[in-house]
Amino acid sequence: MSGEPLLSVDNLGVGFKTDAGVVQAVTDVSFEIYPGEVLAVVGESGSGKSVTALALMRLHPRNTDTTGDLMFDGIDLLKLTDAQMRSIRGRDIAMIFQDPMTAMNPVFTVGEQIVEAIRVHNDVSKKVAWDRTVDLLQLVGVPEPKQRASQHPHEYSGGMRQRAMIAMAISNDPKLLIADEPTTALDVTVQAQVMEVLHDVQEATGSAMMLITHDLGLVAGSADRVQVMYASRLMESGTIDDIFYESKNPYTRALLDSIPDLETHKERLDPIPGNPPSLLNPSSGCAFRPRCFMSAEECAQSVPDMVPVGEQHSSRCFRVADINVSVGATS
Repeated sequence: MSGEPLLSVDNLGVGFKTDAGVVQAVTDVSFEIYPGEVLAVVGESGSGKSVTALALMRLHPRNTDTTGDLMFDGIDLLKLTDAQMRSIRGRDIAMIFQDPMTAMNPVFTVGEQIVEAIRVHNDVSKKVAWDRTVDLLQLVGVPEPKQRASQHPHEYSGGMRQRAMIAMAISNDPKLLIADEPTTALDVTVQAQVMEVLHDVQEATGSAMMLITHDLGLVAGSADRVQVMYASRLMESGTIDDIFYESKNPYTRALLDSIPDLETHKERLDPIPGNPPSLLNPSSGCAFRPRCFMSAEECAQSVPDMVPVGEQHSSRCFRVADINVSVGATS
């Protein structure tokens, strides 16, 4: 990518202090997002995807220990006061949360909530904000936006609630839009519609987007770059072609093998054996070692570093050189 990054994350660490000890949910995560691009973050549940996003928004509870550097548009987010962060949150960085039903207030109408999001960051009248709200609902494909703006969230279908959340997130033309599992619990047709809305919105506003999902198939036609997370760490990062066709990480390979492929006939899918490790009491060495089809003795001794394997491609694995170029050749 050319030019200066909009967001630069360096050695991000997020730990939750509990009675049983510290749960290290994110460990030494570094990445960049450039203006106008879509970065997809994929991995199993509990890998640290949403925790990373919430760290960017500074929305973690008080028992959280966050370390590292979060440089957004030249500003270190971790050094801002709460008041300064509130002025950025929702204006320059906006987030579409996983569950729109719980993210929206059931007491107020959808229109009232979007109006509030607009007026918090803009000195405009209620009428101007309401007109903007109706235009936003129309932009994201909510039918009869004037009437729908006066309805409560429970009167919307799941797909329409997600569209309303997108409208609220883009109400102030953010520079960075974080979409956390935006198609969860939606049927395939509505998933495609929501992703099309996000694509149209990004083109209209010129914002960068961080797309968080566990669905590799979803990002194939949506992202510019992909990073794969597992057990709080980045495992692989690269372009769509790097990840889907030239993956150099056993975990990414296992994820790809576990999803249906229309070009290959399989009697059954290949699930990843075992379960993700405990983040409260992590074992030594590579976290994926107990489930890995390529594990070796050195994998139990220490955690491998992220090493470059291409121009924009890097992987965390001791056996990068032993992985064939053709995806699926090692599985």
